Amino acid sequence: MDVAKKGRVVFDPIYGFIKLTPVEYEIIHSPFYQRLRWIKQLGFSFYVFPGAEHSRFGHSIGVMFNAHRILQSCSRAVSDEDLMDPDCLTSEAIYHKSLRIGALLHDLGTFVFSHTTESAYITFGETTNSKGGKGLKDDHENLGAFIIKNTDYEGGITFILKKYGLDPQNISDLVKGVDPSILANQILHSEIDCDRMDYLLRDAHYTGLKYGAYDRDYLLHHFEVVKVDQHDILTIRHNALHCVEDFLMSRFAWYSQVIRSPRGSKYDAIAERITFHFLEKGYIYRYSDLLDMIANNSMKFFGFNDNYFMNLVQEHFMNGDLDKVPHIKDMANTLLLEKGSKTIRCNEFKQILFDQDKSADNEKIIRRAQVKVKELEDYIAKNGKPSDWILPDLPKKDIIYVKSPKVLAKNGNKTNLLLERDPVKISYDNGDIKLLADVENSVISSLHKKMNYTPNVFCSESTHKLLVDAGLIDEDLS
Repeated sequence: MDVAKKGRVVFDPIYGFIKLTPVEYEIIHSPFYQRLRWIKQLGFSFYVFPGAEHSRFGHSIGVMFNAHRILQSCSRAVSDEDLMDPDCLTSEAIYHKSLRIGALLHDLGTFVFSHTTESAYITFGETTNSKGGKGLKDDHENLGAFIIKNTDYEGGITFILKKYGLDPQNISDLVKGVDPSILANQILHSEIDCDRMDYLLRDAHYTGLKYGAYDRDYLLHHFEVVKVDQHDILTIRHNALHCVEDFLMSRFAWYSQVIRSPRGSKYDAIAERITFHFLEKGYIYRYSDLLDMIANNSMKFFGFNDNYFMNLVQEHFMNGDLDKVPHIKDMANTLLLEKGSKTIRCNEFKQILFDQDKSADNEKIIRRAQVKVKELEDYIAKNGKPSDWILPDLPKKDIIYVKSPKVLAKNGNKTNLLLERDPVKISYDNGDIKLLADVENSVISSLHKKMNYTPNVFCSESTHKLLVDAGLIDEDLS
C-alpha cells in the first residue's frame, strides 16, 4: 500500500495520534481550513484563562475523531484499509468518510473570535434582509455550507470533495444537521454529540479547569444503534446513565463558569458591539464580501481571522475614526488593553434556572431585566458623558441541556419523540428505549425542564461610579 492509502497522522494533546485520510489531509491544507489555526476556540476567554489560546483548527480535528469513534462503537465504521483507500466508494465507506468530513468541516465558516463577532453579523443581517435573498441567517453554518458548495476550483473544498467522489451537498446537509440519516444528524448535532464531546475536554485542558470532566471512554463504549420506525437512531445503554449525567452537568458548569462568566464574556460582548459599529461604518468585511472572497479568492478569505480583527480595532482607535463616537473608542481601549469595564450587579441580572414549561413566568423575569436595562440607559443618557456606556448582554437564545418532552411534543415530531434529533435516548437490555428526561432513576430527570438564564450587563468604570452613587446598582469589585 502506498503512503497516500496509509494516511497521515497528527498528534493531539487530548487523544494522541489521529489518522487522516487522503481527502482529509488535502482539505486540512486548503486555505479555508488553515484559516481556523488563527481563530481562537473560546473567543476572549483567554483574557481570564491565559492558557485558552487553542484554536478551531485542533478542535475540528478532535470533533472528527469523536465522530469516527462513535461509528466504531456502533459497528458502523468500515475498516481502516477501506477508510484510507480513496478508491473505496461503497455506500458504507462513503457514509463513514462523509460523516468524518462533516464533523471536520462543521466550523469551517467560523467568524473571527468564533461566536463573539458572529452575533453582530446576524443582527446586522446584510444578506438576510437583502432583496432577492433567501432570508438565511448571516451565520457560520450558512457560511460554511457556502464554502462547501461554491469553491469548485483548485484548492477549493468543493473541488477536493468531488475529486475524491464525495457529494458536497451531502456534506453540507451533514454540517447543517438536515441529512436524511437521523443517526448521522445525532452524531453531529445532539445533546451528546461529537462536537460537545470534544470541546468539553479540550476547553477544560486549555483553561486548566476541571468543569469539562467526564469519562469519554466509558461513554463511547456504551453507544448503541437501535431501529425505530425503520430509522437507525443513536442511543446510550442504561449502564452509562451516570456517565451521561456527568457529561450534561459538566456542560452546565462549563457554560456557567467559562462561556457566560462575566469576567470573560464582557470582552466578547464589547467585541460584538464594536463589530456591529464597524459593519455599520463599512470598516470591516461584510457578509457579502465574505461570500465574494470565498467564491473568488480563497487566500483573501484566509485573512478573515482574529489578527485581522484586532488590527482593525487598533487601526481605527489610532487614526481618529472613533473620536466622534467616544463610547466606542472607550470600548476599543478596553478591548485592546483588557481593562476599563465593570459588571453591573443587581437582583434583575442574577442567573436563574428557568422551567422550560413555564414560558409566561420566564417572560416576566426577562422583561424585568429589560426594564432595568432601560432605566440605567436612560439615567446615563441624561447624566453621563459621551464616553460613558452600558452594554447589555442578555441571552439571545435559550440554553437547554435536556429538552423537555412537552416542548419536544409541541415543536417537534408529533408521532414519535424518539425520532427527534437532539434529545438523549437511553436503551435497555429488554429492548425498551426512553428519553433521558423520562428515566425515573436519573438525577437529570428531575432537572430536565430547567434551562439556564444568565443575564450580564457591563459598563465603563465611570458609568459604574455614576450608577452606584445614584443607588441604582450594587457596588462591585470586578
